[in-house]
Amino acid sequence: MIRALTGFSTRNAWKVIVLWAVLGLGLSALGPLLLNRVTQSQTGDFLPKSYDSAAALRIAEEQFGVKPDATTITVLVARSDGKALTEGDQRRIEAEAAELGKRRVVMPRSEDEPAFLKPDRSQTPRVAPAMTAPDRSFELLSVELTGNAVDEGVQEVYRTFRDSARAKFADVGMRTGFTGGLAEAADSADDNRTAALIGSSLVVVLIVLLNVLVFRSVLAAVLPLLAVAMIGGVAGGAVAGAAALTGLRLDSSTPSLISVVLLGIGVDYLLFLLFRFREHLRSRPDQPAREAAAEVSARVGTAITSAALTIVAAFATLGVATFGQFRSLGPAIAVAVLIMLLGSLTLMPALLAACGRRMFWPSRSLEREPGVGTAARYGAFVARRPVVLLLASVALLGALAAGMTGIRMDYGQGGGSGTAASATAAEISRALPAGVSDPTTVYVTAQDGGTLDPARLGGLSQALAKVEGVGQVGGTVLNEDRRAARIDLFLTADPQSARARELASGPVRAAVAAHTPAGTSAHVGGTAAVFADVSAAVDHDLTIVFPVAAALIALILLLLLRSVLAPVVLMLAVGLGFAATLGAATLLFQHVLDEPGVNFTLPLVLFLFVVALGTDYNILITDRIREEMHRPGPARSAVARAVRHTAPAVATAGLVLAGSFATLATTPGSAQIAFALTLGILLSAVVLSLGLVPALAALLGRSLWWPLRPTPAPAPLPAPTPTYYAPTP
Repeated sequence: MIRALTGFSTRNAWKVIVLWAVLGLGLSALGPLLLNRVTQSQTGDFLPKSYDSAAALRIAEEQFGVKPDATTITVLVARSDGKALTEGDQRRIEAEAAELGKRRVVMPRSEDEPAFLKPDRSQTPRVAPAMTAPDRSFELLSVELTGNAVDEGVQEVYRTFRDSARAKFADVGMRTGFTGGLAEAADSADDNRTAALIGSSLVVVLIVLLNVLVFRSVLAAVLPLLAVAMIGGVAGGAVAGAAALTGLRLDSSTPSLISVVLLGIGVDYLLFLLFRFREHLRSRPDQPAREAAAEVSARVGTAITSAALTIVAAFATLGVATFGQFRSLGPAIAVAVLIMLLGSLTLMPALLAACGRRMFWPSRSLEREPGVGTAARYGAFVARRPVVLLLASVALLGALAAGMTGIRMDYGQGGGSGTAASATAAEISRALPAGVSDPTTVYVTAQDGGTLDPARLGGLSQALAKVEGVGQVGGTVLNEDRRAARIDLFLTADPQSARARELASGPVRAAVAAHTPAGTSAHVGGTAAVFADVSAAVDHDLTIVFPVAAALIALILLLLLRSVLAPVVLMLAVGLGFAATLGAATLLFQHVLDEPGVNFTLPLVLFLFVVALGTDYNILITDRIREEMHRPGPARSAVARAVRHTAPAVATAGLVLAGSFATLATTPGSAQIAFALTLGILLSAVVLSLGLVPALAALLGRSLWWPLRPTPAPAPLPAPTPTYYAPTP
């Protein structure tokens, strides 16, 4: 199958290239439009319906008209001179708020921007007074907008509203501050815009520079990026289209994660092909380049297919997760990687066939065999000192893994701590309970056919007010038919903190369970309650996904390597690499930087990416070691040759993929994931694939492939010496 696909692509190179170019351009334009429609940023929407906070969300939507895609902004209004608000000031603020609530906010759009590429998010906000500080230093307004907080159009609408409100209140001597999820997202995007641009540019420069240094070629430096861009455009559009057709909702961080993954693995796969193509052309200078491209693509295509299917299998296991954010990430990554695999077996071989030896112009490296370089010397060292290398690798990984001691999970959304929105939130919390702008809410519904009233729920409100950590209890709000009620609780702890989660899931829910009136049911919602339930869902999913993913990856390795021992060795190696990476992240962020803990998604994302992507390099090196062991000579010589030929490809590919993941640091709240994935890939490529695994292969020899050990081919017999007979006189 692989040979047929690569053979067809090399025979019809230009047709394949044109087809991918057309698909890439078309789907690249439609992808962002579709992605905006299938992404959501509300974490609670990913919870299964059986969780208490998910039930609270449904009541909020069905009984109180809360829109599922609504996002709330809290506006702080205070006098510019710092004095306390007078009754006249408050009447003026409320009048201005009423006027703002009547104005439609038009989304700004550049004149040369096609309308179909960016949906119109223009809307009229809902503005209402919320609360006044006890010392009358400020009044809070609640503003509701509709749309995904990460949608650029929604952010533009928010910025327009913010600037208009700021100017309007400034005219009457008032200053304003804005906070909430949308405000935080917009401020973070503004603060990180330059960093994101610089980060993306640096990755492109890194890829081009590495390829120039390795291949001394213009085409080899540029083509990987162009090829991956075309395939990535098709993959992004395919993921968005599949999600739209199936009704799958993606987390707002998924598109950027897909882009980074595709850039990294796409360049990796093309580098594997380029290195082997150059090696093949050197060894067989008389073979036509098209035949060489077909032969190399078929040989390397097997390893690439196994590596890609490892990633697909690992992420497919997320289908058994209960937390929707994980469950939607799995199919999205799997579809994207399958598209990249298809491109690696069609577009990339076609490029090799079309360019031929010109791929390495103007370098003259094809005209000569390389001398004994760093890779060859390192390969000889691995064969000569495998025990030393093995002990050094295990010691390094073990020391990093020890950092997991005392690990804690952080379920905060990790916005920006230095943004204007966070500064406004801090100002509010100095005068009011920390949860005032993001309350924990108790929803009560009548189950006995009767109606509700504040008196019937008075005992519940009083019990909630006595819970330690509840700073204030809001009034009881009834819906239109008086069969549902809402009670807001303003916690003294930050709604995203561990303390708030403990309050919502412990004392608050206990008080609700004990004091809910007969004939009614009650559920606790809000950010703190949502993340308490997310914590439970994630803990449950980790116990299922980890072993299932490990089993699937081991099965693929078993089928590829046709060995029982080799997959065990590789899985133990990548497991140690995972522990080392998570330990290093814990050590840095939790113990050194004193953050609340590691991001709750980090262990699972890290496990899947480091184990699945890191296995790519292990597959490449072990596949080459087995190939070399079929040749005559001792096993250690085979390991030395394999390391010599694969070390440049693995090292270059690892640097490219690590650099791609490093750009995630420019995404708000992704610093931990960026650091961990970058370090994990470097450890997988350098320490595992070029250190631990070849050292074990040198020690175990051909026994590594038990029970089907590679048998070395017999050495060629020397040519017979001709016998000459003197002529008979």
